[in-house]
Amino acid sequence: MVAPDKVFSLEGRVLKLDTAQDLEAHIGPLRAMDDVEEVRILGNTLGVEACKLLGEVLATKKSLKVANLADIFTGRLLNEIPEALSSLLTSILNLPNLRTINLNDNAFGLNTQAPLVAFLSSHIPLQHLYLNNNGLGPHAGILIADALSELHAKKEEARKTDQDVPYLETVICGRNRLENGSMLAWAKAFSLHSKVKEVKMVQNGIRQEGIEQLLTAGLNHATELKVLDLQDNTFTIKGARALAKVVPLWSGIQELGIGDSLLGAKGGVILADALAKGQNQKLETLRLQYNDITSVGVKGFASAVKDGLPALKRIELNGNKFSEDDESILALQELLDERKEKHGGDVIDEDSWGVDGLSDLEELDSDEEEEEEEEEEEEEEEVSPEEKAEKLVKEAEEAQEEPTVQLKDDEVDALAKKLAQTEI
Repeated sequence: MVAPDKVFSLEGRVLKLDTAQDLEAHIGPLRAMDDVEEVRILGNTLGVEACKLLGEVLATKKSLKVANLADIFTGRLLNEIPEALSSLLTSILNLPNLRTINLNDNAFGLNTQAPLVAFLSSHIPLQHLYLNNNGLGPHAGILIADALSELHAKKEEARKTDQDVPYLETVICGRNRLENGSMLAWAKAFSLHSKVKEVKMVQNGIRQEGIEQLLTAGLNHATELKVLDLQDNTFTIKGARALAKVVPLWSGIQELGIGDSLLGAKGGVILADALAKGQNQKLETLRLQYNDITSVGVKGFASAVKDGLPALKRIELNGNKFSEDDESILALQELLDERKEKHGGDVIDEDSWGVDGLSDLEELDSDEEEEEEEEEEEEEEEVSPEEKAEKLVKEAEEAQEEPTVQLKDDEVDALAKKLAQTEI
């Protein structure tokens, strides 16, 4: 946590800063702060000239640790953002202590990926990356993941010269339509950055084959993982099996989010059985809403919580297919209430404990049950590893054929030259 007197903030001022002069009226205090550690520019909108000036000022702040540049391009033209972003990222590339970069809620997409890729592949101090809701798409997703793989190589080279190089620990990249097409690249990135502790990739349109690749060829290497949130993607039984295979490897995981992911009745049972093995002794929060989990799955989770998850405080199961009076739910509620009384302390955050509200449960009828069994049987048909890989490669190739408006050649060349001249 940064001390308040070392934070410069324009957060949420809703300023429209087009020119350097517009910005100058607000950054006098920043110029005067020799030991600033965090800047918060989020919630304003900056034009090209304003970004150039901000970059020039930030380039002098060698003590800077956190740059929050979320939501700074609202209302900007598509052709403005690449140059504005390039000015900012090129300026802060050399800051030796800048470990956290937040670029959430900026509309980048494929058209604006060049300066972002150049920065992410080269900023060796990077430790925490927030890149949520940027409209990347699968092609830009591949480029971002590949940049992180390249960054790993540069971090390793720097370590050979006895530099103090942090590991990449946080990757937040949700609501970006990454899809299956980018999962080969993301799996590779996570297999390299194996010290990652927090990964959130919610609502990315990743289907079961991509989930399987991400989990079994990427995050399976991340044995120090503490938080994983993959909610609102598509698991099915294939993804459930992949998760069951790797979850025992994450002995330190504290929060697991798989809500709204079509685990299915059988997938719920498979995951519950894996958690019951007792390899996740530190798991505190388990999010499983809207997954078609039935009473059989709930019974499995109740057993897992009792015997295999001694630290669990919160389980979220609303939107599934069982009765609110299910005896396993009642047992879960009673067990977690007992834990809250015993371990909750004097000040209790009720939202961190117990079973969530079950106001949106569904009843499972026999027709649905038969239908789900048929779908699961179809999905269980044997597919060779080669066929799986071929399918993902094809989707990656299709992703890279997305149309794009590139930066002008001279703009790309200029950016490349700037990066080539910089060293940390």
